[in-house]
Formats: sequence, C-alpha cells, structure tokens
Amino acid sequence: MRTFIVLLQKEFLQIRRNSFLPRLIIAFPVLVMLLMPLIMTMDVRNVNVALVDLDLSVVSRRIASHIEASEYLDLIETTAEYQLAIEALEQGEVDVIVQIPDNFERDMMLSAPERISIIANAVNATKGGIGMQYIVQTIARALAELRGENAPVGFSELMTVENRYNPTLDYRHYMIPALMIILFILICGFLPALSIVGEKESGSIEQINVTPVSRFTFILSKLVPYWIIGLFVLTVAIIVARLVYGLEPAGSVWAIYLGALLFIFTISGFSLTVANFSETMQQTMFVMFFFIMIFMLMSGLLTPVDSMPEWAQRFTLILPPRYFVEILRSVYLKGTSIAELWVNYVAQALFAFVFNSLAAVTYKKQI
Repeated sequence: MRTFIVLLQKEFLQIRRNSFLPRLIIAFPVLVMLLMPLIMTMDVRNVNVALVDLDLSVVSRRIASHIEASEYLDLIETTAEYQLAIEALEQGEVDVIVQIPDNFERDMMLSAPERISIIANAVNATKGGIGMQYIVQTIARALAELRGENAPVGFSELMTVENRYNPTLDYRHYMIPALMIILFILICGFLPALSIVGEKESGSIEQINVTPVSRFTFILSKLVPYWIIGLFVLTVAIIVARLVYGLEPAGSVWAIYLGALLFIFTISGFSLTVANFSETMQQTMFVMFFFIMIFMLMSGLLTPVDSMPEWAQRFTLILPPRYFVEILRSVYLKGTSIAELWVNYVAQALFAFVFNSLAAVTYKKQI
C-alpha cells in the first residue's frame, strides 16, 4: 500500500510540474462546453428565401409577411420574374424559392387552387430539407390564419402539439451530453497512454521495471490520477451546462457520476492497453486517433444509431461510448433511473473489467 501511495504521489507531481497539462485539464473542458454547443448544432437558421409572387394578392402578401416574421427564414427578394429567382439560387444567394401562382387567391376561394411551388437548393441536403419544412409550416400557418378569419374554428385550434423531454427542440440539449463524453475520451483516453509512452521514451520506466513493484500496482497508480481528473472534468461540464445553457439533469446526478466513473475506467484502461503495445508517442497517437474517430462517429454521439445500416447498428454494440451516451441523455433529458438503465451500466462494467485487465496483463514488466 505504501508503494502504491508513493507511485501515486509521483504521478500527481509529474502532472503538477508539467507547465501545460494542468492548464489543459481546467481550460479545455470549460472552452469545449462554452463554445462547441454554439457551433455544433443541427438547428438551421438564416434560410434565404426568394418569393416569386405572380398573384399580388392579400394571400400572397400574408405569406410574405409570415416569411419575414420567421426567426429561421430571411426573405431576400420578392419578384414576379421566376428566372431572376433561379439565377439567385444558382449563385448560392438563395436557399429556397417560393412561387405563388397567378390567381391563387381567387382559385383558393373555389377550393381548387394551383399548388404553390417550392424549390430548394439541395447541395446542402440538411439546410435544403429543413429549410423546405420551415417554408411549408410557415405557409400553412398563413393559410390557416386566413381560413380561420372566415371560419368559426381555425385549423390551429383542432390540434395540439407536445414535445416531450426537450420542449424547446433545442439541439444543444441533445449535443451537450455527447460533448461530455468527447471530453472523457480526449482527456482520460489520450493522457494515460501518453504518460506511459512518455516514460518509455525517457527511459524512466526501466527504473520501475527493475523494482519489485507489481504490474497491478504500477498500472493502478497510472490510472487513479486520471479517474480523479475525469470526475473533476464531469463536475466542471455539469456546472457550465447549468449556468450557461440552463441544462440540468432531470434525473439523479449520482446516476450520471456512476456511469461516468465506469466509462472513465473503460477508456483509461483501453488507452493503457494501446500504450503497452506502442513504443513512441506517434504510434500511440495514431492508434488512439483511429479508435477515437470510430467511437465518435459510430456510437451515437453525433448521429442517431437508429439511422445507421443494420450491420453498423450491430457493430455499435461493442463500442463503449454507445452505452454511456444513452445513460447521459436518458438521465439528463428523461430523468431515467439506474434501475431502468441497468443493462447499460452492466455493459460498461464489463468493458471496464476487460480493458483494465488487459492493461495489467499486457504490461511487460522485466525484473
């Protein structure tokens, strides 16, 4: 036990004496949680719209006013010449063209109007598709208002809409838990591996190899500091999410800490396993970067697992972040309990046991 405490003190001294690492541990999570939710968003705003108004009626003016009032749409120009709008679309100045046909108001009274034409620039499929949905909804509201003025009950009064778990449809609430996991992967994944390989390159690990320190004690002394750092990073991320974005867990914060602890065990054990097979910093960074890209792109952090092909969905079952991201989002947004997520916790515990066992077994100690 005394040997383990001495090794632990050595690790903390190395971290403290490093001029860059303490600043990184504090500044990196704060900057990521402050800036990335503002940048990484699927919310589409500033959709440029050109209105081709061939009707020049009260209806067309009402539609134009609704487009102008939308916080997501920008009415760039209103014209009666379709070709001018197409040229603006080709030049990238306009994202969506709305063409209101001639005599639309008159035909609408007869219940047989020619359809409004909507043309979207689909080079950016996300912006084009979502922008078109915004336009359709905006026009539908305008027409519902007009019909409601002449009818006892408007269309909007015949339906009710409820968004469960994320009432404001704020994409940041979906991304913030994923950003927390990315922080764990980068800090608790990279740093332990670089610590081991750094000692290999400096030759100091040879001094450990000729001592009676066991493999288990040495590996544990390397892991514990980063487990503590990981919990510190989680605390900082939770505080920033609450103070800056008003997002706080709907469920128990202890459920988050338990899941985070298991994931930190897993990713740090995985990183030491990689370091045990590496001889240089470059080898470690390339291998870790390869796996981290797979973790980030295929675990449901950035894109839903359900939208992947069936073979990819099965592959995600062997990726540790998949289980942690489900825990974080469920606890944060739904208030799900540990008992309801027990499968995810058990899966994480198994990953933690396997990777930490591998880290201890694959460390080649020479006495």
